[in-house]
Amino acid sequence: MAVALETIESLYPFVLTEEQEQLRHAIREFAAREIAPNVLAWDEASEFPLAAVKKLGAMGLLGVIFPAEYGGAGLSYVDYVLAIEELSAVDGSIGITVAAHNSLGSNHIFLAGNEEQRRKYIPRLASGEWLAAWGLTEPGSGSDASSARTTAVRKGDRYILNGAKTFITNGHYADATVVIAVTDKSKGTHGLSAFVVEKGTKGFRPGKKENKLGLRASDTSELIFEDCEIPAENLLGVEGEGFIDAMRVLDGGRISIAALSLGIGRGALDAALKYVKERRQFGKAIAEFQGIQWKLADMATELDAARLLTQRAAVLKDAGRKVTRESAMAKLFASEAAVHICNEAVQLFGGYGFIKDYPAEKFYRDVKLCTIGEGTSEIQRMVIAREILKVSPSRG
Repeated sequence: MAVALETIESLYPFVLTEEQEQLRHAIREFAAREIAPNVLAWDEASEFPLAAVKKLGAMGLLGVIFPAEYGGAGLSYVDYVLAIEELSAVDGSIGITVAAHNSLGSNHIFLAGNEEQRRKYIPRLASGEWLAAWGLTEPGSGSDASSARTTAVRKGDRYILNGAKTFITNGHYADATVVIAVTDKSKGTHGLSAFVVEKGTKGFRPGKKENKLGLRASDTSELIFEDCEIPAENLLGVEGEGFIDAMRVLDGGRISIAALSLGIGRGALDAALKYVKERRQFGKAIAEFQGIQWKLADMATELDAARLLTQRAAVLKDAGRKVTRESAMAKLFASEAAVHICNEAVQLFGGYGFIKDYPAEKFYRDVKLCTIGEGTSEIQRMVIAREILKVSPSRG
């Protein structure tokens, strides 16, 4: 599958710095060289591109948001959004792999971990030596985290974990997994705690690898804990506050899913623009028909609006502001806009949009996860409503 390096640059609402332009160019070149030629094969075989992910680590993209003192790239969330979008415009599987590693698994350790834990894990994760995963969802516990059943029981200087997690990105390949488990069932979400579990720990193993609709080159699997013993020092933060920390992690994670949505949507729009200029019917390119032009105009406007919301959330995150409302808005709007854009791209391709030889079909399959992962659209609306009800309706 060919990748379009020339895109609608005017859709970037803010002027990028010279460093950000260089970052975007470097990622775009890497994606064209290392990712684009393999996208169809990886997707068809559900093959996790470990070698490509390791190369991204060498580029600093597995430690984008972490300070240089911990081996990270020391970049901003605005830079991070840019990176995820560029990767996802070529292959959303790569985008979500990098996002889950940075925003969820690694970031939970960075935000909630003590200095010793940061020093132990973040340099390995930021360099790409290790890959991270994050385990919150269970077979019977999705949006309702209080119904989690995976337990962590303290026994002396150890915790014993039992249970299972599901839909875990990077599950089979992660070297360090953050797991949310019940330490006190009587306290609901205030009885949940977070732990780091290392690959190879006795009693811990990845389970079924999911056979998915889209993002098939990303690894999504079960995690199984059977009398899994970990040292007490693997507790992240304070016992009972794992859910609180998880919500802080998700505030940033939702920005990355908005960026994932932007990338997939932009990739679909770029492909559609190229196609409608080449496809001829009734003696002229279909791009000359008003009905086609109006579709393109709506797609471009939705993408631009989504980018504004996403970059606003990133700017506020960089400023140290609470972004619960802004990240939920960005994730909600960007994901639903991207689904619409990809749907319209398939329509513009006509019959070819239904064929795997053309890019619209894969963007269409990949994008749906964006309205589900890290909180469904319905959950985002609940979060937004809760946040705006706390303040005066006139507040900007």
